[in-house]
Amino acid sequence: MKKALQECKVLVTPTSFGRQDPELKKQLEAAVKQVFYNTTGKPLSSDDLVQMLPGVDGYIAGLDQIDRAALQVANQLQVIARYGVGVDAVDLDAAREMGIVVTNTPGANSASVAELAVGLMLTLARNIYQAVSVTGRGEWPRLRGVSLDGKTVGLLGFGAIGQQVARRLMGFDCQVLAYDPFASEEAASKYQVELCSQDEVVARSDFLSLHLPALPETCGMVNAAFIGQMKHGAYLINTARGEIVDEAALQAGLESGQIAGVALDAFVQQPPAADHPLLQHERVIATPHMGAHTDGATNAMGWASLRDCLAVLGGEEPCYRVA
Repeated sequence: MKKALQECKVLVTPTSFGRQDPELKKQLEAAVKQVFYNTTGKPLSSDDLVQMLPGVDGYIAGLDQIDRAALQVANQLQVIARYGVGVDAVDLDAAREMGIVVTNTPGANSASVAELAVGLMLTLARNIYQAVSVTGRGEWPRLRGVSLDGKTVGLLGFGAIGQQVARRLMGFDCQVLAYDPFASEEAASKYQVELCSQDEVVARSDFLSLHLPALPETCGMVNAAFIGQMKHGAYLINTARGEIVDEAALQAGLESGQIAGVALDAFVQQPPAADHPLLQHERVIATPHMGAHTDGATNAMGWASLRDCLAVLGGEEPCYRVA
């Protein structure tokens, strides 16, 4: 027999849940019997979840490793409400087999990630990171940069985030190209974007920005061959998933000068080791996967994940069901 909502137990693992809006936690705690929070300050491993999921009915999930081993012990779990868009860390096949509903929060962080992507483009173009560093040391060099005006910006991925990037670039007088197998012609027209093949976007872009999910067909796609197709001296920005990029090939592309500069908000291993070669490179800007970490995004993801978690526990259909 299905439990009443008021008898359910919920696990919440995103450490930013309710940080901007305490009403989120207040409403969740008022709706269910008990709420458990992730106090580690980091995403949970499969082994962590094996200890925490037994007896849990609802799970508002961050970037945790939700594999089959973790789900097999989740003897009461009804719903995994992803606090974010990506579900690549969730074993969707196992969830379906076990009758566990999986939801996400599409569009909730689109504006925030897009703002970071454009900010990183400008930081690369104008050497802002280097300029701040040397000026802080009392130096006053004449640093040269490049302008977005008149340049070509390519977007690989033209979903919610890619479209928001294009929207923000409209005032920069640059040409924007995009590739997405499911691209919206309407959105392309609205944001003055030229839809092209992936190869054409890669070859023509002065700034290439990645907005792709981590799927079998995208993991490692930015490899030596891909980098060789890029315009010589182009810049690469990744605010999507670290798994998309072959980091050794990226390092080689920087060393050869094929790539002029890189901005990475995601790495294959997070956090990367302190001695990671890309962190030591003077033409790499690295940020700690912070694209969605704004007040607007965290609130939107929090409310969307909360609503869908409670909907499933209450016997209703969620708004953003993935599996």
